[in-house]
Amino acid sequence: MPELPEVEVTRLSFTDRIAGAQVCSVTMGKPLRWALGCDPAALTGRRVLQVRRRGKYLLIDLSEGLLLMHLGMSGSVVFSGHLPAAGKHDHFEMQTSRGCLRLNDPRRFGAVVYAASESDPVAQKLLGRLGVEPLGGDFSLSAFQVALKSRNTAIKQVLLAGDIVVGVGNIYASEALFMAGIRPTLSACKISKPRAALLHAAIVRVLADAVAQGGSTLRDFSNAHGEQGHFQLQAMVYDRAGLPCRRCEAPVRRIVQGQRSTFYCAACQKF
Repeated sequence: MPELPEVEVTRLSFTDRIAGAQVCSVTMGKPLRWALGCDPAALTGRRVLQVRRRGKYLLIDLSEGLLLMHLGMSGSVVFSGHLPAAGKHDHFEMQTSRGCLRLNDPRRFGAVVYAASESDPVAQKLLGRLGVEPLGGDFSLSAFQVALKSRNTAIKQVLLAGDIVVGVGNIYASEALFMAGIRPTLSACKISKPRAALLHAAIVRVLADAVAQGGSTLRDFSNAHGEQGHFQLQAMVYDRAGLPCRRCEAPVRRIVQGQRSTFYCAACQKF
């Protein structure tokens, strides 16, 4: 599933190329997770101002309104001046004066939704409950420490919930908890302030490293240039069950939390 680093890498791979482009046409394929919410033809003639990101959503600001794009479980975006004919898994295509933006999503859990503005109830339904951005200046250590003390749930699940800090998906939660030496099953409220500070720093470092490495390609993720990510090659625990820990050589363990796989080292993550 594309997580925050993959979405940010996708954004960076086409935002400069599409900015200023005029929308020539919009074509929809098979139904996605949510409906577009407007007549595709109504977008013709509008200009693309910029592409932003909020959590795992790409926000494509237009001269009138915006598009919120989510990559779902298996989606990827390509932007090019020369694309072959749309295939059976291409479900959104926006032809512009600078190239074609296309969403390929075999499982169709992704979506492209139109909203009149970011304050529109349509947009707020998707964005309103998201936590702070971990790679921005608003990710306060003190606020993070206070928020953890109010949660009696396992810290891994708290991170995945996304209402304290957004975008720390399954891969990166396992990696950040390893870096901070915190066992994923520990209740968030039991984490000490010093250990919470280590986790805060680990979240920022892991996500920034993942963006620098082009994200993680576990199956079919690629950016808008068609390039794969490489962060998975340096993962310390994720998807390494039974293999020796890169730090202490104890076997990496796998458990299931909330129907998601969690990987950790019992020797290195004692707290």
